[in-house]
Amino acid sequence: MTACVHAQNLRKTFRMADGSAVQALGGVDLKIGSGVITALVGADGAGKTTFLRMICALMSPDSGTLSVLGEEVPARAQSVQRRISYMPQRFGLYEDLTVQENLDLYADLHGVPMPERSRRYEKLLSMTDLTAFTARPAGKLSGGMKQKLGLACTLVRLPELLVLDEPSVGVDPLSRLELWNIVSALSREEHLTVLWATSYMDEAEKADEIAVMHEGRILQTGRPGELTGRVRGLTFTVEPLPGQKPRALQAELYDRAGLVADAVPRVGRVSVVARSEAAACELCSLYGERISGREPRFEDAFMTLIGRPSDGRAMYPASGAGAPSSSVQDGVPVIEVRDLVRRFGSFIAVNRTSFEVGRGEIFGLLGPNGAGKTTTFRMLCGLLPASEGSLRVAGCDLRRAAARARGRIGYVAQKFALYGNLSVRQNLMFFGGAYGLRGQRLRERVQHAASLFSLPLEESAERLALGYKRRLAMAAALLHEPEILFLDEPTSGIDPQARREFWRLITHLAAGGITIIVTTHFMEEAEYCDRMAIQDAGRLLALGSPRELLERAAGGSARDMNEAFIELVRDARGGEGAHA
Repeated sequence: MTACVHAQNLRKTFRMADGSAVQALGGVDLKIGSGVITALVGADGAGKTTFLRMICALMSPDSGTLSVLGEEVPARAQSVQRRISYMPQRFGLYEDLTVQENLDLYADLHGVPMPERSRRYEKLLSMTDLTAFTARPAGKLSGGMKQKLGLACTLVRLPELLVLDEPSVGVDPLSRLELWNIVSALSREEHLTVLWATSYMDEAEKADEIAVMHEGRILQTGRPGELTGRVRGLTFTVEPLPGQKPRALQAELYDRAGLVADAVPRVGRVSVVARSEAAACELCSLYGERISGREPRFEDAFMTLIGRPSDGRAMYPASGAGAPSSSVQDGVPVIEVRDLVRRFGSFIAVNRTSFEVGRGEIFGLLGPNGAGKTTTFRMLCGLLPASEGSLRVAGCDLRRAAARARGRIGYVAQKFALYGNLSVRQNLMFFGGAYGLRGQRLRERVQHAASLFSLPLEESAERLALGYKRRLAMAAALLHEPEILFLDEPTSGIDPQARREFWRLITHLAAGGITIIVTTHFMEEAEYCDRMAIQDAGRLLALGSPRELLERAAGGSARDMNEAFIELVRDARGGEGAHA
């Protein structure tokens, strides 16, 4: 197999304004073959984006050698850039321009000849299902459609190497599948080499090759089956006890850090990876008839490769440290939604939605991009008034007492909404003061939050890694001890390791009686929910527990929540369509 990218001992250190140094790459060695899709996976801060920018000749290494398409980088930077296409995490669409105008602009920038444009446009628009939307401004597309347009703009010229930096972050499962299918088809049809950085292990599992990156180095490379094979015999399924929630069993297993490398709820049970053969034997002894072997997945291998957080500090109280054993649910609803409607002019974003959420319940709001879930979420938080219907939160009618209700809820926005130029301590002090905390009580709550989330109080917020920024946002939302916590895609863009840590904490909070309302595009996370609502085009498609929705989807043949979500949405749309 011909090497399209060949890196040897690549090193890169960034010098910070305060004189400190951060090593991004600590000796990367990697060969990437031509004509294949290679997935690059790793925890937050592993160095993936730095490495991709070097491949694209946008950044130079401090030392080491790098060859791309047979040319040395950075010596032949311009020549390399003419032969590759790069889609960064925040692709620069022009939202005031139409779909067609964006395509024309990128074709102009890349010097695509006029005779070639019509052929490329026709193919790309057909593959991305954007043919009917060429006159629509990019700013009025759904999130999934924006990502597909970004990909089309990246491919207006046919490159020899396509580099994608987490193209599906913040995109729903159906749109993620469509993005993958587009790239996979192009790779096959045009012998296109693709390097795809992703935090979705199911995407990586479909690639031809996988490179696992950790702390600036490549840990392991190989075909998905080869890497997955390393945990064969160590993967199990454990049945909950009668009446036990799968997430409570997951917390119990995850806290057995000496035996368990990973544990996640799946289809009403818990999938477990043992650390070793000896650990597997001990788990079988502990759980007896409730435990059985299962086929491994790539995510199992990934979690064993990167291990638990290197600082060894969990951001939650362990189950043996006084955490309640089960959720405090008394049957009294803390959120009541009746015939909720929200209009923007003639457009109906939410159409007659009704549901209830009980105290201590984890309730998921799911749906494709543009489904109306964010609008519903903002109405629940009192950030947006309803056009019609009734909405009660924490005993308050949001039409009459929105301010009083907001004092009893916490809110974590999808995008980092704190002050980057302030320290962690200053951010927590500011938000605690905004919630009405003062003096000794404020200082105690800030110290408690820092301890619970393992936050460096004197560090500047803008210098925190993404996972720690999420921790800080969560800590700020919990300072005033709210009854209800709203989480808008709290784990978007962070790796599986960090997601496990977040959900272990969320499980603990719900067990203490806090009601959790969460939106997420990670369907594995939906399995932590007691119940969930799936919306599309403003309508409520389905409402129920994970098991109920799994049984309903595709006549009960869906293997997991990801498949169930896709089938329920497709069925409601009357087929395969996935438009705005």
